[in-house]
Amino acid sequence: MWWIYALLSALFAALTALFAKVGIKGIDSDLATAIRTVVIVVLAWVVVAFKGTGDTIATLSRQNWIFLILSGITTGLSWLCYFKALQLGKVSQVAPVDKLSVALAIVLSALFLGEPITLKTGIATALIVSGTLVLIF
Repeated sequence: MWWIYALLSALFAALTALFAKVGIKGIDSDLATAIRTVVIVVLAWVVVAFKGTGDTIATLSRQNWIFLILSGITTGLSWLCYFKALQLGKVSQVAPVDKLSVALAIVLSALFLGEPITLKTGIATALIVSGTLVLIF
């Protein structure tokens, strides 16, 4: 079931790039990111309210809070950079380079979480990095 959500995530990320490129035309990319973030916050809380899981917030540990906050900070920085890159470059260039995050996540998950890098994963990571370099240069 995880792969269905992963594919939907990829689809929505692709649409995000297209919609963002049109939406940031003629405005500051940071303002565009701030507007997008408000929409995301509202949507996320609507989903939590619909599912009725908001009351579990009291059960979050200190570690949950620290790492969710760090994740929020890095997400925000990623979005700010992404929108600026979209404003300056083509979607067909920016979106694939942004997906270098896949290769970085694989390497970082091995280093910090102890997740194994199999031969198949290593080859895929190398191909992602190679493809990114081709796009950049």
